[in-house]
Amino acid sequence: MRKILLPGIIIATTVLIVARLFYLQILDDSYIKKSDNNAIKIVYDYPERGYIYDRNGELMVANQPSYDIMVIPNEMKNLDTLEFCTILNITKEEFLKKIDKAKVYSPRLPSVFLPQLNKIEYAAFQEKIRKYDGFYIQKRSLRDYQVEVGANIFGYITQVNEAIIEKKPYYKSGDLIGMQGVEQTYEEILRGIKGVKYRQRDRFNKDIGSYKEGKYDTISVQGSDITLTIDVDLQKYGEALMKNKRGGIVAIEPKTGEILALVTAPSYNPALLVGRERSKNYTTLYNDSIAMPLFDRGLLAEYPPGSPFKILTALVGLQEGVIDEKTQFLCHGGFSYGRGAFMRCHCGSGVRDLNVGIYKSCNAYFGNVFKLSIDKYNKPKFGVNAWSNHIQSFGLGNFMGYDLPPGRKGHIPTSKYYDRWYPNGGWKSSTIISNSIGQGEILMTPMQLASMMATIANEGYYYTPHIIKKIEGHKIDKKFTTKHVTTIDKQYYKPVINGLFDVYNSGTAAGLRVEGIEICGKTGTAENFTKINGQRVQLTDHSVFVAFAPRENPKIAIAVLVENGYWGSRWAGPIASLMIEKYVKKDTITRKDLERRMLEGSLQFEYEKVTSGQPFTINR
Repeated sequence: MRKILLPGIIIATTVLIVARLFYLQILDDSYIKKSDNNAIKIVYDYPERGYIYDRNGELMVANQPSYDIMVIPNEMKNLDTLEFCTILNITKEEFLKKIDKAKVYSPRLPSVFLPQLNKIEYAAFQEKIRKYDGFYIQKRSLRDYQVEVGANIFGYITQVNEAIIEKKPYYKSGDLIGMQGVEQTYEEILRGIKGVKYRQRDRFNKDIGSYKEGKYDTISVQGSDITLTIDVDLQKYGEALMKNKRGGIVAIEPKTGEILALVTAPSYNPALLVGRERSKNYTTLYNDSIAMPLFDRGLLAEYPPGSPFKILTALVGLQEGVIDEKTQFLCHGGFSYGRGAFMRCHCGSGVRDLNVGIYKSCNAYFGNVFKLSIDKYNKPKFGVNAWSNHIQSFGLGNFMGYDLPPGRKGHIPTSKYYDRWYPNGGWKSSTIISNSIGQGEILMTPMQLASMMATIANEGYYYTPHIIKKIEGHKIDKKFTTKHVTTIDKQYYKPVINGLFDVYNSGTAAGLRVEGIEICGKTGTAENFTKINGQRVQLTDHSVFVAFAPRENPKIAIAVLVENGYWGSRWAGPIASLMIEKYVKKDTITRKDLERRMLEGSLQFEYEKVTSGQPFTINR
């Protein structure tokens, strides 16, 4: 039996191996096309990327043809280098450098030799391409921007690098990929699916037709079009108003969380990052470490929110039951919260209730409310955690989850944070009183400020801010239609909204009223510090303004932050009022005085103080 068993196993194994080899080599030819067989040439057909429209159907981003010269180093022969370089207007040194780079990638596979030829360059090269073995033209499409705004929203298209190729096998050398903005977030939807054709060649390397009669060929599928929530006219207006200024504007539709405008200043024309000059232009933008045009201040810049945060201080006080709308505090030009500790106020002094406290922006009122909210608990850590939980229910102190790549969390402190700063204890409500007026340890982005105002407008709920409105053939992520409810009861929002309305009637924004629109808003002045030569220096304060309108059935919530803008009603307030009127009245602007001042005004002299040595303006 043993004599039969061993030979039987050997014979059976041999039969299985032979059968498998027969199947792979004779019957199944699918592996042939995947090999590096020199008889098969793979040709890719790149689809157009999906178009990008604004919320009203206006085309913002289309496509234009582009031509890449590809090279397969092993197939180069008898090349007239001088003629070749003359046609493409490159030096011999550049030629050799590009060939060496291609060889490093692969001597047998195609890689980009010269990208993004225009039509004239393509025509000149196409006439003589038959003379240059190893080179061929790969047609692609580049973005064609129909507008000169929204660069931070769109992002840009660039060639994949080796790290991307290794991580995402779909991409090959020379392929394009979306970076930043919606081009990155919705890359797989916008890019489409590239087609593949397998061409057979004879021993003389001549094309003799489709491999297996096109059995394995696939056709390209154009990328899906997308519609953004952006109102492109509002975006244009916002970028114009922010010319010669630094900061951000974020406008949101409260009932949906749709982003109507996302402005960062300074910005740049998105067309700068298209074509042969893309790399040079990007380097110039990237190296501008002072103005930082590639830095999206609406999403990435974290600022002390200043007085707009008083809105939340009031809501927490109402929810915690330490005040009602009639509770009064006396202001003596500020708030004394300890021996020698005094928080100044510019409200003019007097008795303050909730309404007056809001529209006069009284520091003493909100300092008292915050202290009572914390001291309600028998230990400060419990009070701070209760306060922090209320604030975080507005989506603050965390990533907001919007559909754009960049973002910052901001900062809403908890007791753990203060325990780290004061390891021996000793901190209490008066230690952290600056939080009451949006200073201290609190940081927020303009996006978070705008979402906060959308939540106030909705009287206690918000939707995750998002920039996608519609995708051809796809559904929108459900997280953008999921309602988030705060820990503050609805009944407490009305008295706060009344105070915000009076900010425009008789308060700090009385000079910014717009006829026919009931606007609820809050001015803010945020302290501004930076390091110069290793020293912490206080710069001119930031101008902050938040608002929503109309008062009933709000259509827009907005946050404006202008760096080094002195105080809220000087720069940020007028810009917010103009943006609201532009959107609500559909292009009609009645406040021409404000518009002229904002369009013509500049803060460049303020930004130059960092290097000029001129003194900064501090509102004390």
